[in-house]
Amino acid sequence: MKGLLKKIDGKMNSKIQEKRILIVDDDEDDFFITSEYIKSIPSNNFIVDWSYNYKDALQKLVSNDYHIYFVDYRLGIKTGMDLLTDAIARGCEAPIILLTGKGTQEIDVKAMESGAYDYLIKSELNTEKLERCIRYSLERASSIHALKANERKYRGMFEKSKDVVFITSTDFKIIDINYAATELLDYEQDELLGASLLSVFKSQDDKTYFLNILNDIGEFYDYEADLVAKNSDIKNCIISASIEINNNGEKYIQGIIHDNTSRKKAEKTALQAEKLAATGRLVRTLAHEVRNPLNNINLSIEQLLQQSNDEDSKLYLSIVQRNGKRIGDLITELLNSSRLSSQINLQESSLQSVMDSAISSALDRLTLKHIDLEVSYPKVDCFALIDPEKVQLAFLNIIINAIEAMAEDAGKLKIAVYSTDEVHVVEITDNGSGISEENMQRLFEPYFTSKRNGMGLGLASTLNIIQSHNAHIDVKSEVGSGTSFIITFKKSDKSLLT
Repeated sequence: MKGLLKKIDGKMNSKIQEKRILIVDDDEDDFFITSEYIKSIPSNNFIVDWSYNYKDALQKLVSNDYHIYFVDYRLGIKTGMDLLTDAIARGCEAPIILLTGKGTQEIDVKAMESGAYDYLIKSELNTEKLERCIRYSLERASSIHALKANERKYRGMFEKSKDVVFITSTDFKIIDINYAATELLDYEQDELLGASLLSVFKSQDDKTYFLNILNDIGEFYDYEADLVAKNSDIKNCIISASIEINNNGEKYIQGIIHDNTSRKKAEKTALQAEKLAATGRLVRTLAHEVRNPLNNINLSIEQLLQQSNDEDSKLYLSIVQRNGKRIGDLITELLNSSRLSSQINLQESSLQSVMDSAISSALDRLTLKHIDLEVSYPKVDCFALIDPEKVQLAFLNIIINAIEAMAEDAGKLKIAVYSTDEVHVVEITDNGSGISEENMQRLFEPYFTSKRNGMGLGLASTLNIIQSHNAHIDVKSEVGSGTSFIITFKKSDKSLLT
């Protein structure tokens, strides 16, 4: 039984190791001689077939059913070189060996340049030479096949990666870059190829670091930098890169860019929400602790005013009373700003209608400063699930800030409402003084203001309102050019039906 199993295993291994060889030659005698040499190779395990017709031979080469092909240079009207070229062009991947009756260096060079694995002269053939040619060709084909398989695998990973994968020259000219770059940077691949990678860096400091660290160390990992897309969007990214050397000894730079914008925005939103929540808790505590003694002070002042007959005393008591009232009003305003998100009455409302109400409330300010107003709405109402009064207040705060940032007689305020596939977008843009990068970091921070008499609650309460509607607010600004507030709301069911 064991002997029978060994016999079966031997036959199976023999089947696995069999190599199919096709000889293409229009001379049957030449085919017979070549095949006999191949069959006489020690320990040979070859199946040798013959084809003498160009069309039939081309079909068999393109089918890739054989492990190796021997092709005669003379094939009637056409040559073996023609067959070689046609077969490779149509996807033949197996080794092709060119045979000829007479050898010339010109044909030899041309054959190898056209993709032949080897070039043999028929009159010089023998068993040893053919064995070596077959062995070397199959080994080389195996190596090339493995390389191509790896190339396809890594090319697939390169193209399908969600992260940007790039290769540049040492002067940062882009040699290759995957499709993810078009989504991140809004450029077409053709626009990026040949361009400098450094051109998309926002900060000169980041460019300098990128250059210096690669020149000094040769690699860096997880460096955070802002990149500027073609549409001027700022993308926060994590970059890793290294200098590599190819087979020719030439240096190049390869790296990965990961889009960190969404995570950064989420972190910023969470931090802002936490700040607002902490501020609300602090305000409510202070209000409780201050209002009780303040009420006692106000009651005492009223009593003293009734009892006092001295005009000087009444004057001072009135000053104390007015300032006490001012403190009370301030506490009320602080409490209102912290309660906005807890008192929301959601209903399906048109964003255009809410914006019209906000514009109407700011119309006097616009008129007094002679601000040009440009409004752009779609023909269809953009319905969202919102509290109209609260969202109107949020819009009004942004509009008032824009008016105050613009010069009189030169201001232009653009308000647009539009829809994408998933959200409604409200955009409020001014051509005012803009916001510095330093102030942008603290823009929605409670009690932070760059105004002389401001309290720093307008934009803080705006952010509170927007976040309580599960909406998102983004700000783009350039000092001296103006500011844009972009607010995105989820579409309501009514909008999805239109």
